[in-house]
Amino acid sequence: MSTLTPDMTNPTGSAAGDLYPTRGRTEVTTPRQDPVLWAPDAGGPISAGDLSGFERDGFLTVDQLITDDEVALYRAELDRLVADPAVRADERSIIEPKSQDVRSVFEVHKLSSVFAQLVRDPRVVGRARQILGSDVYVHQSRINVKPGFGASGFYWHSDFETWHAEDGLPNMRTVSVSIALTENLDTNGGLMIMPGSHKHFLGCAGETPKDNYKKSLQMQDAGTPSDEALTRMADAHGIKLFTGRAGSATWFDCNCMHGSGDNITPYARSNVFIVFNSVENTAVEPFAAPVRRPEFIGARDFTPVK
Repeated sequence: MSTLTPDMTNPTGSAAGDLYPTRGRTEVTTPRQDPVLWAPDAGGPISAGDLSGFERDGFLTVDQLITDDEVALYRAELDRLVADPAVRADERSIIEPKSQDVRSVFEVHKLSSVFAQLVRDPRVVGRARQILGSDVYVHQSRINVKPGFGASGFYWHSDFETWHAEDGLPNMRTVSVSIALTENLDTNGGLMIMPGSHKHFLGCAGETPKDNYKKSLQMQDAGTPSDEALTRMADAHGIKLFTGRAGSATWFDCNCMHGSGDNITPYARSNVFIVFNSVENTAVEPFAAPVRRPEFIGARDFTPVK
């Protein structure tokens, strides 16, 4: 992929300290300025071979991260939260615009002691510490429900582009895990990633509207790559679709280009999604947005997970 010079017309200015200019007049491709593995020799639950694959591809799959009994526990808690009228009315719940079903519930590790326990699980937080080479805190957590018969997908994007532009994360020292609570089929709107796309940052065109999160959590607009850029990236990297049984998990780097399609099957695709950020990469002011997003989307509590 060709490398372009930074766009100095970025509305916040691509000043010193902003390694990844975005939301300017034109798209800008910047080589990754940060390592993928911050402490490659650190011990932890991930094998050396799997770490090498994560560094190369930007993702790691675990066939069974949690047991069947644990899946049942977390599914029951997801169902309880989604059915709770108080949770549905909370601003942390995102509603499907057409069906009016709950699409996502944010900050679930604070809403639920059950999901708080999962965040602290050594199988989960241990891998995050190993990849990021430090203690970590939760930048974001949510459950994604994605019921059958028409739940909408998530368009192609890099999470870091949004977290940098709108939450103020300075560096690519953040990792996400998606833990399947239902079977991930090749037909029910599964996660797709472009392997190796994490090695370049795509700065998107267009300024960030105020309170952009209110729209973007239902349908991405600002921070969306062009068709031309996505075609170049797909041609260069290919597209990997993730399938697996309930209890499987996918870890992926914050700068992976990824998305998912609509779910028009009868079979729900529900997962719990946890974003760990290094305590050495805490958020500053947004790099390309007029105001911060709410803390339930981009945390300002940097307390390490213990």
